[in-house]
Amino acid sequence: MKKVILYLVVVFLVLGCDSDFLETSPYSAISSETMWTTDNLTDLGMTGVYAALRLGIGSSSTTSPYELYETDRFGFTGQSRFDESLLRGTITAGDGLFSTMWKNFYEGIQRSNDAIKNIPLKSPSSDTKKARYVAEAKFMRAYFYFRLNQLYKGVPLYLEPFTADEAQKPRATEEEIWEQIVVDLTECINETNLPDRYVAGDPNYGHVTKGAAYALRGKVYMYMKKWELAINDFSKVKECGYALFNDYKSLFTTKNEQCPEMIFSIQNISQQDFGGSVQLYYGSRSAFTSDWNYFMPTPDLVDLYENIDGSPFSWDAVLPGYSSLTVAEREVYFLRNNLTAAEINAAGLRGAKMSLYLPTGNEERILKAYANRDPRLTATVITPYSTFVGAYNNTTNVAIATMRWPYRAQALVGGDLQTDTQNYFYYLYRKFVIEGVTEILNRNYSPIDMPVLRYADIVLLWAEALNEVGRTDEAVAKVNEVRGRAGVALLNSNAATTVKGTDDLRLRIQNERSIELAGEGVNYFDQLRWKIWKEKVFYPGNGSKQVWGGVVSAYSFKGDYIYNWPIPASETQINPNLTQNEGWIN
Repeated sequence: MKKVILYLVVVFLVLGCDSDFLETSPYSAISSETMWTTDNLTDLGMTGVYAALRLGIGSSSTTSPYELYETDRFGFTGQSRFDESLLRGTITAGDGLFSTMWKNFYEGIQRSNDAIKNIPLKSPSSDTKKARYVAEAKFMRAYFYFRLNQLYKGVPLYLEPFTADEAQKPRATEEEIWEQIVVDLTECINETNLPDRYVAGDPNYGHVTKGAAYALRGKVYMYMKKWELAINDFSKVKECGYALFNDYKSLFTTKNEQCPEMIFSIQNISQQDFGGSVQLYYGSRSAFTSDWNYFMPTPDLVDLYENIDGSPFSWDAVLPGYSSLTVAEREVYFLRNNLTAAEINAAGLRGAKMSLYLPTGNEERILKAYANRDPRLTATVITPYSTFVGAYNNTTNVAIATMRWPYRAQALVGGDLQTDTQNYFYYLYRKFVIEGVTEILNRNYSPIDMPVLRYADIVLLWAEALNEVGRTDEAVAKVNEVRGRAGVALLNSNAATTVKGTDDLRLRIQNERSIELAGEGVNYFDQLRWKIWKEKVFYPGNGSKQVWGGVVSAYSFKGDYIYNWPIPASETQINPNLTQNEGWIN
């Protein structure tokens, strides 16, 4: 697949990439005196600013657990196959999760600062290009501070390139950081040389646009609870030409990654150093390139998808008496047809209520639980006894695998879907996972662009802001734009979807965002912002779970202080002016 992207191979060959975010220039192969001094170096330098978005992705044949979509594993819609210390209550301020994310974001800020300061001073490029690049760099600086403030709630504010010795500022307040982000984004929006958006195939596609700046500023206003300002910005995003794509399932593919719904994305190609990690971490062993399924959807997410008529899904409606069984007993409904004697015995020992087993109808019975549901369910999740178009035994032979339990074996025809966790039966992501054997070359670099700002996200935030100021009918209409595209019953179209006021609509919007944006690295941040993370994730008996709810690794909530990430212990050691967030110990 040929694709124009920002992250050209040449930028790494010419400029390199320094791992120390405290360098005055972020480009190790070019001195700070030389950087920006030709038109070509100006272009490459700006590419280096954008390349900071890739710092969480890894390089060469390695991958990283710090790409932002992976944060969904901390929320109630996603989970990990590992014992996550943040969820088990054992994490400390010295954990690499906190320090690496901090370092990556400040590296992006340092590169942005370098561009903002030095492009006007040193670059011989045209005034039009220089003005546009400075505006883009201000957006990028705002974006990295936005991420820091979402997590750490008040961080040191650097608006000039700085050295290690100069990195001694105390923390600005959370409110001061939000205000500075607004300043940067406002100046970005006011730049006349910045276009509203780029159409697919434009050589500059992937660069910042006014639409992206309005979208991000609107998000900031949501945190500041400045609802009317957020509403105005979201309306501007629409005016810039962004719109919902007509098909949810095919939206998250390389074919449609530059459609008008994608406002700002991390650009990927299936090439070393320039692809994403999503195939490796979401895909299964049956997917071409043989993937690891590190991160999976939760049963809580799957149960949230409504019936097609908009009524809530109920297990008891499909399987009468389901909720009266113990969690272990429920496994019986998910067993494959025609179990062997050994498999029957093993399931009974695990606690499955085998008196309910149907040797020749078990699969057909459970399939009814996933039929006639919101179509986004099967677009997002591989559900039991559904099929996946993968590859046989990591070859180029296409094989249609069926997700069965317990797993037996792959086969060219009629085989089981193999996972990297085949002793457990988890839901798997279908979203972002490439099917077939032609579109991806290596599991470590997926070619699918990873959305950072997507129009459906903005529409639902728009609805949320409208609801908060009492404009309920307008809010319902916005939610219905997203539901209508999905193919599920519209709000207020029947008794089940009737909105019963502001509080009811607030919950419906939260659910809608959880479903629509699952697996995109949005849901965890939403749950922190809404202050519902504790109740949604740490309820009694919860943990990483198999499809029937069997807990594999239990969660433990240690206190409200973990709503805010700690200032990394490594940073407080080198900067004595940093104060720690309440509840955390250095």
